[in-house]
Parts: sequence; structure tokens; C-alpha cells
Amino acid sequence: MNRIAKSNDALGIVNRGDPCESGLCTLCRCDCRGKCETWLSSLRGRKMLYPRDYSFITAGSANVNHIGVSYRSVRIDGYLYGANSLPEGLTASEDDCIFPRVNTEGEFGQKIKTKFRLPVMTGALGSTFIAAKYWESFAVGAALVGIPIVVGENVVGIDKQAVIENGRIKKAPELDRRIDTFLRYYDGYGAIIVQVNVEDTRNGVAEYVIEKYGDKVILELKWGQGAKCIGGEIQVTSLEYALFLKKRGYVVDPDPELPEVQEAFEKGAIKSIARHSRLGYTSLSSREKVRNAFMKEVKRLRKLGYKRISLKTGSYGMEALAMAIRYATEAKLDLLTIDGSGGGTGMSPWNMMESWGVPSLLLHAKAYEYAKILAHKGKKVVDMAFAGGLAREDHIFKALALGAPFTKLVCMGRALMIPGFLGSNIEGVLYPERKAKVNGMWDKLPPSVTAFGATPEEIFAGYYDVEKKVGKKEMKNIPLGAIALYTLADKLKAGLQQLMAGARKFSLSGIERDDIYAANRQTQKETGLKFITEKSDNIAKRILRS
Repeated sequence: MNRIAKSNDALGIVNRGDPCESGLCTLCRCDCRGKCETWLSSLRGRKMLYPRDYSFITAGSANVNHIGVSYRSVRIDGYLYGANSLPEGLTASEDDCIFPRVNTEGEFGQKIKTKFRLPVMTGALGSTFIAAKYWESFAVGAALVGIPIVVGENVVGIDKQAVIENGRIKKAPELDRRIDTFLRYYDGYGAIIVQVNVEDTRNGVAEYVIEKYGDKVILELKWGQGAKCIGGEIQVTSLEYALFLKKRGYVVDPDPELPEVQEAFEKGAIKSIARHSRLGYTSLSSREKVRNAFMKEVKRLRKLGYKRISLKTGSYGMEALAMAIRYATEAKLDLLTIDGSGGGTGMSPWNMMESWGVPSLLLHAKAYEYAKILAHKGKKVVDMAFAGGLAREDHIFKALALGAPFTKLVCMGRALMIPGFLGSNIEGVLYPERKAKVNGMWDKLPPSVTAFGATPEEIFAGYYDVEKKVGKKEMKNIPLGAIALYTLADKLKAGLQQLMAGARKFSLSGIERDDIYAANRQTQKETGLKFITEKSDNIAKRILRS
């Protein structure tokens, strides 16, 4: 694969570290002072769709090499004429068919449809401390935008204030905070999704959530993720906390009960201890046993009262992918998120993240192929979301097209966390009394921010859009990180609208696989997409020969 440049002069962006396929740095810091494309888009919004210094420059594309198989080796087609999938009230006229009128709203689910304003959802933001610190920005921002947000695994299990007696939760203040924060601004678009793993199931998270929140919450079963092939991890820097987590039933490494570990911790040779989750299905030895256990658990959750259930699976091989799609379809789940290798937000072992699993484009291409097999058998295939290192509006279009018509959403992990960090850092400087509460990490605004102003109204291009939505009085309660997320989402929406208009698709339902093509022969072979010059070549020749 060709190396990705650390800077883009046309957009005026620079990566602090080495960029990965998504355009984000491989190591994204919450105290970063800028300014990758996503970071800057959280301030300037749709302005970042265009080259900088308008009227003083000309600009040409630098993306001329398409080497290897990845989302970078897929290109988007455009058409000369026509208008398809027109929203209600729109006519096929040049005055009506303008990109701001492209409809980016959609829905997913079986009997109960979950609506969204933008085909994007967050990754699972669980027990990592960074998710807890910036949750208010993430959740309020997601609610204002109208997209689903996922509370990841282990939130109850690591909460010292949670009370669990005989396998049942009596008190879960951190989980309550996560759910209530989103619901405070929820207006019918988006959703709050709570994920459960082995430990969560043992602790009775599903029972607690349904009894307290009913059908306001979607429950998500977790099979894995694209960043690692083992359970989730966090690191703790307190021996007392590590002992607490072991008593809660977690795998803790190194073992904090061993005298030699305690001594090493006291002397400073060990400064942190890792908490791990268990692997699922280790006691099952066949596909049929997995299927039976999965169906049994879904049936149990339905009996508890859950009307909407989803599944998250990782970048396992083709067998597990087929199992996930078939079982989720048979169980009539509302959503299946398929996470390819290349993403990751938490504490994944680095070399594991670098070397395990199926890269996103390959996994997603196979997901489409397998879904199509079920569709040809007359099955109503489960709605899908694609995840794994996706961050920009072109990624959204490509992923939706690659999996069309089965893919309804694109799941973004780190990209949607960046505005939360950035807005909180700005808020901590502008309002020092809030610095600790919002986890601000700056002492002063860097030039990358002051270039745009010194107040939230000046800094965030989306400020007044949020104000219009919530009202002037309520703005004092909106975290700046949420405003930053709203601003980034506006850029993603406008960029997606432009790409859809160019493809003459004015609603999400119109996006299809034929709207993208492979930029090299290897990508053509692996994805089944048509090669650039072969797509419509027969039509072109008929025009010339007629």
C-alpha cells in the first residue's frame, strides 16, 4: 500500500503522527493541538470540504496512485444526466435537484424502525476511561445530530459505585449517567445502544436496563471487534482498583493478589495493571452449538422485553462472518455491525491490532456477497453497519455502496471522539471553572484555534445551528465538545450530499453498488466491483457504433 502523506497543503491539514487509512493518526491524543482533517473539521465544518485560501489558489488532486486493496482503492462514479430516488416533494428539475436537498435520513430495524438523520453511528464507547471522561460531549452531540451512540461493554462492572448482589444489579450510576445524558436531548432520531459481553451478562446488565429504561434502549450482543481477537481491556494505576476488579470477576494481569506483584507495584517496577474480559463461546465446540446458544440468548432477551436487539462482530474469518449474517437474519435482529481490522479506539495490544483479522474492505465485500446469497433464498437480510477505520464522507458513501442495499449505517469510532476532545480542551480554557469537569487539557488556546477566534461563537462554525436547535437559554448546558461533534457531522453530511448528488442519488435508498468501482485489478478481483474503464464500456461502445 502506498504511504499516506502526513500533510495536505490544499486543506491546510497536518497529522501530528503517522496517518492510517482513515486519515487519523495511528495514535490519537486527547490533548492534541491539531490539526488533522477531522480535528479541523470539528471547528470549521463544511468549510473543510474545499481547498483553503479561495481566490488565491488553484488545486489539483494528489491521489493518483491506487496501490493495494483498501477503501482508498475504491472510487466513486458520477453520472451526466438523470435524477434518481427523489425524496417526496422533489421534482427532477435543475432547480429542485441541488445537493443541499439530498436526503441523508434513513432507518434500520425489523418491526420497530430506528430513524437517523445521518447514516453514521459511534463505535462502542465502553469501560475505557477516555469514554467516561468525554461521554457528555459524545452523547449530547450524538443526540443533537440524531445518530445512534453505543455504550460499550463493562461499564457497570468497573464502576466502583455500582452495587451487584447475587448476579443482579441494584445500582449502576455510571450506566445511568450514560443513558440519561443521551435521552436528555433525544428527539426521535438516533438511539442509545447498550452493549453486553460475558461479564455484563453475568452481572445482569440486560435485566437492569430493560427494567429501568424499557424500549428506550437497544441491546447489543458482542461477538468481537476489529481491533483485537480477545476481550476488551483497560489499564488501572491503582493496586486497590485492580484488586476490586478481580473480585468483580474480571481477568486481571498481572495478578494483583500475588505478593511479588504487590511488591513490584509498591517499588514502581509495575505502574499499571490490565483488566481483561473473557472470550465468548469457549465452552462450545461447533457451529450448531453456537447457533443454539445464540438463539437461546436472543429468545431470553425477547422474553425480558427487548423489542430491538443488535449484534456486533469483529474481523474473524469467513466462517464467523457467515454465521453472524445468517444467525442475525434468522433471529430477526435489528442491526449487525461488522467491524473490520484497521479501526480500534481502546487499549488493544498493538501488534495484535497490526496483524490480526480481515481488513475492512475485504470483510465488507464478503459481507455483501454472503448477504446476497441469503437474499436470493428469499430471506429478509438483517440491516448492517460497516466499521473499521472509516472517518470521512467519501468513506460513508463507499461503505454504503459496497454493501447496498443491506448496509444502512457506517460506524465511526475514533473520528467521532476527536471533536469531544477538542471541544473540551477549548471549554477548559475559555471557562476555567469548568476545566476539571470537562477534562480540559490545555492552559491556553493554540494558534490553530485562535486563528478562527476567541469565543465559541467565533470558533465553531456550527455554533448557531446548535443554538437554533436548543435555544439561547439552553446553550449554557451544551458542552463545547458536543458543538464540535455537531460541526463535524455537518461537514460529513454536506460532503455526503455532494457525492450523492454527483451520483444522481437524492436519497440514501438510491445508493447502489454500481455507484463505485475498483481503481486497480486486485481490488476488482477481491471485491467483485467493476474496474474503472470496464464499467459502462459496453454502453460507450454502443454509442460510438450506432
